[in-house]
Amino acid sequence: MTTDEIGVDRLAGTVERLRRELEESRAAADSRALVELAKGVLVERLRCGPAQAAEQLVLLADRAGTTQVELAVDIINEASGDQFGVVPAESPAGEPDDGVAVRLRTAQSGALHADDTQSVARSLFAHALAPLGATAVAIWSASADSSLTLAGHAGFTAGEAQRWHHVPPGVATPARRALSERDAVWIPDLDLSGLPSIGADLRGRVAVPAGTGGRITGVLEICWPGSLEPQPMSVRKQVEALAELCATTLDVSESAGHVLSAPSELADLADGLLDPALVLGPEISADGTLVDFRVHHANIRFADLAGRPRDAVAGKLLLEAYPLAAAEGDLFDKIERVHATGEPFRAERMTLAALIDEVPLTVSASVSITRHGVLVLVVWRVQDEAARLANLLQHAQRLGRIGGFEEEPHRGKVIWNSQLYALYGLRPGEAPVPLADIADHAHPDDLASLSGFLRNVLHHHRPASAAFRLQRAEGVIRHVRIIAEPVLDSQGALLAVRGAYQDVSAQHWTEVALSAAKDQLAITAQEVLERNKLTLQLQQVIMPPTHPTIDAFGLRMAVRYQPAAQEEMVGGDWYDVVVLPSKQILVSVGDITGHGIKGATGMVALRNALRGLAATGAGPSQLLQWLNLVAHHLADNIIATAICGIYDPLTRILRWARAGHLPPVLIRNGQSEFLPTLRGLLLGAMTDVSYEEGELTLEPGDTLLLYTDGLVERRDTPLDDCLERLLAAVRDNHKELDDLLNDLLAGSESNTDDDTCIVGLQLP
Repeated sequence: MTTDEIGVDRLAGTVERLRRELEESRAAADSRALVELAKGVLVERLRCGPAQAAEQLVLLADRAGTTQVELAVDIINEASGDQFGVVPAESPAGEPDDGVAVRLRTAQSGALHADDTQSVARSLFAHALAPLGATAVAIWSASADSSLTLAGHAGFTAGEAQRWHHVPPGVATPARRALSERDAVWIPDLDLSGLPSIGADLRGRVAVPAGTGGRITGVLEICWPGSLEPQPMSVRKQVEALAELCATTLDVSESAGHVLSAPSELADLADGLLDPALVLGPEISADGTLVDFRVHHANIRFADLAGRPRDAVAGKLLLEAYPLAAAEGDLFDKIERVHATGEPFRAERMTLAALIDEVPLTVSASVSITRHGVLVLVVWRVQDEAARLANLLQHAQRLGRIGGFEEEPHRGKVIWNSQLYALYGLRPGEAPVPLADIADHAHPDDLASLSGFLRNVLHHHRPASAAFRLQRAEGVIRHVRIIAEPVLDSQGALLAVRGAYQDVSAQHWTEVALSAAKDQLAITAQEVLERNKLTLQLQQVIMPPTHPTIDAFGLRMAVRYQPAAQEEMVGGDWYDVVVLPSKQILVSVGDITGHGIKGATGMVALRNALRGLAATGAGPSQLLQWLNLVAHHLADNIIATAICGIYDPLTRILRWARAGHLPPVLIRNGQSEFLPTLRGLLLGAMTDVSYEEGELTLEPGDTLLLYTDGLVERRDTPLDDCLERLLAAVRDNHKELDDLLNDLLAGSESNTDDDTCIVGLQLP
């Protein structure tokens, strides 16, 4: 080892030794604090001095056969009566009750003398949690916005603690769940719970809300390295006691049980609101539990549900002033939850209940409840049902473009609402138009229908409706529907007419546009149908579905072609088998991108061009180079794939080249394989392209298949898997060529609705 390494090791050892000494010093200090506290109890009980109390403590410990610390804890437990160090009879792993009590009191002593929550976490971990098998602890502080802040921790790395120093509101964690449920949450395995939290590799968890006086100030989260088995009651009691201890360190505000009046800032805030508001403070019993809330302030807009003055409510307990609020799920439960968790509560519609002369009264109101320190602010607004319904009706009329009216013909009185003035283009306050005069504002072509409408309503006293075009003074025409019904007296005489106008202009023009679109679609659909039929006919003439089997120079050739199932998908697949003047045989297969007329005409152009170029005697590579120039320059931007082969019967050699097409399949001696994937770009993609040429010597019994992608491709399967299925389908095949092609076409699993073409060559 180098000198530097030796120095580093020595420094690390020194740091570790000092850390142990510091921990031992802290533990000794906590134990001394317990002993000193017990001495104080003895001074008070025995009426003696400190020296005599110390001697008495030593004497009693010797007689009892126990340590001074254990005896001190027993004395403190008996004197305090707080049950903090008292646990049920059973203890974890057979640990004596005295040991549990010492650990809890030592942890309490360390926490009470700690300067911050971080020191509290270390004390709890060292004295109370590590003996239980826990490996880490986190103390979370609950903020007013219901977020969580890591106030103290032990057993986690600094980086992990930094990552989890703040948990925003709404993030589901074990601590958040304990805060929301206001109860301890035991999680046997964090991985199975689906909840993220600090120290994700520690699986066993318990999260316990920490609070006093019904107000939760934080959460104590304890972690175990493995899955957590069900814990005995003694451990659960210890955890609850430790959480209560944490609450005293987290609660930095004034004690909830000693709030006598609302702070002036909160009272001023309540008085500045436009709605009734109450400021409530918790009422805590002698055992520290929340029993009620006291009304500390009622704002100047306070309106009691029971009609009492503001002074009659201020200073009273909430359940004394409003006993019906104690019903399960009612106002008291909501206030208690907000006070405990700090999470605000808001409801647009909630039922509030009060007693008036011992008769229950319920009203509907919007309610807001928020926590401010240890106090709670409750704000509500009673909803006027009639006003609310009228408001809904007004919105419905506006959205539906409906204007209402009422008319008394004999008195000449007409009443319109604001929507009807807007429909006629009049300002509110101008003279409304009586029913008898609406013909003066209608399009001349609609007078006949309006005349029948008026006759039914005004003369025959029957409900009626009509549609007409309303001509406004500025020249605007609105399409309107009017409906009216007469109001008759007991003698059948007309008293009034009530009804409504509805502006249906948008609907009318939508119907007109829809009708025009339907007509255009019908014309377009007919044109498409005719074009698809023409394309299919053209393709069937040039590329018949079947081609007679050809036997030439000892080579058997067969073709199968199947157009797309849908006429509009008919595309540009092509094939060609022809004997050249040189007594060689040209065989080709290709596929044009696109469908319809363009695909069919492109197919014809390339097929005929290749047949003509092949008469020159050039090889497959040269033929594809020329065909690429045809596709790029002489045709209408054609992009295509193709395979071109020339077979020499004298040598049984097939020379071939490919332009981006799927490789041919060779079937030989019951085995199937793809020919090598020769280099070659698609036709029409670039001008200067060269194509690699390959050779294959056919042997007796060989079968060669050339095909297009419509035979194998599936939308839900990778292309390589589709090609492997093709190899498997033709393996161990000894059928005649025609039967083989028929089976391949019938058994194709392709689902792309594309053309399918197969060319087979077989040497008997």
